[in-house]
Parts: sequence; C-alpha cells; structure tokens
Amino acid sequence: MTNQEKLTVLLLEKIQASAASIQTQWANPVGTKTRHFVIDELLDPAICQSIYEAFPKDGNGFFNRESFREKKRTSADLGAYDKILADITYAFQDARVVDLISKIVGFERIEPDPKLYAGGLSMMFPGDFLNPHIDNSHDGDRQRYRRLNLLYYVSPDWKIENGGNFELWDEEREKQITLTAHTNRLLVMETNKTSWHSVSPVEVDRPRCCVSNYYFSVDSPDLTEYFHVTSFTGRPDEKIKRAVGVADNALRNLVSRTFKVGRGKNLVNKGKN
Repeated sequence: MTNQEKLTVLLLEKIQASAASIQTQWANPVGTKTRHFVIDELLDPAICQSIYEAFPKDGNGFFNRESFREKKRTSADLGAYDKILADITYAFQDARVVDLISKIVGFERIEPDPKLYAGGLSMMFPGDFLNPHIDNSHDGDRQRYRRLNLLYYVSPDWKIENGGNFELWDEEREKQITLTAHTNRLLVMETNKTSWHSVSPVEVDRPRCCVSNYYFSVDSPDLTEYFHVTSFTGRPDEKIKRAVGVADNALRNLVSRTFKVGRGKNLVNKGKN
C-alpha cells in the first residue's frame, strides 16, 4: 500500500466517523449563512507533524501574492517538495474521499481539481492576511463551478492569538465568526456568490501552513449560470479598501470576461497524480 493510499484510508475512516457531527455543523451555521464544518485531530499527530516539516519554512519556491487584497505565499508545484505533500493533497482528491464528503453534505456530481487551480500549498508569515472575499466562481478552464473549499492546517501548537485564523462573514460583511487554524484541523466550506471569508493577520514569527483543495461541479450552487473573479472588499473599518474593492472587482471582472484571462492560471499543478 502506498503512502497516498494509507492517507486516503485514514481520511475515509475519520470522515466517516465524523459524519453525524459534519451533518449537524453543516445544517446549523452560526453567525453566517455559509455552510461549513471542521474535523479536529484529522490524522495521527506524527503524520500531521511530518506534513508540516515538509513545507519549506522560508517559503522558498512559493509564489508571493501581495496587494491591498492579500498577502500570502502559494505553490501548486507538488513535485518540488517532499512527496508527503503530494500524497496528502491527492488523498483529498481520491474519488472515495470526494464522494464521501459530497454524500454527507448532500452535494451531487462533485469532482476534484488535479490542476490545483488556486489550491495546493499555502504559507502565511508575520503580517500576512486575506481580506474578505468570495472565491473565483469557476475552475481555470471555466467549465465547472467551485463548490467546496477544503483547508487542512498543520502548523504545530497553533492558537487563536497567533492570528492567521479563518473568518466567515455575514452577507453584509459587517460581522464575522472566527475558526482557529488549529493544528491538525480540516475545515470545509461551501463556495457560492455570498460565501465571504477572510484570514486574520498572522501575529507570530513562524509560518502558518495549510494544504488546500477545491471541489467543483458542472452544476452551479443555485443552478443558474454566473461568473465572477475572486472579489475582495475591506473589513468594516477599512472604508477606503471597500471603495477601491468595488472598482477593482468590476475592472477585473470586465477584463476576465473580455479576454478570457484568469488570475493564477499559469500557477497550476503541472505534475501528475
């Protein structure tokens, strides 16, 4: 049995054992309309530690995103690092895992994305952040709608005061709930036109590391056709960022629709599972 298969089996066992909790969380979001769930202690702590240790602690080779919208580092080049990072990423993409999660939350015709468009590995360092945003509506080829966002956090001893925590907002982007990026926690959220989310600034001098995956479907969340780029706004006290965000989102939507270009399309995974 390969290491990827071992990880897949462990994921299946933990997700199945958590099915009742997942359904309860999913059906009862508090402080937001965005459905979501978390599974803590997803894998054996030693495995989680091994995944963390495989990340380059200086972010070497990662693409640096930095603007008024966000500040973080990402990589979809799984072949450049220890194989365990590819193994855990592809374990989340195994058809059995995808089907199990989809069944539990009641989604149909859900598929993973081996190209890792906007997914893969993520690192955030002191001061890094993500402003409130909704994700790009589609995959890189605009053939499928983005439906689920899976985030697996692996940095050791991660506490709420460290920052770098996940936030889900109400539709008016005035209030948020905070979900700590706890070590060995899997967080899954739905993505749609109103699933506003963000990441608070990292407050400690060490990296917050995350394995990220998206699941897609040819069916849109509301069964209507629509398209939008990743769209950002400011926090409630950031009035200028909110005003700039409106213009910035409109311009990038126009450019993307007109010229069929997409942010980060050149940063997809070029390796093979």
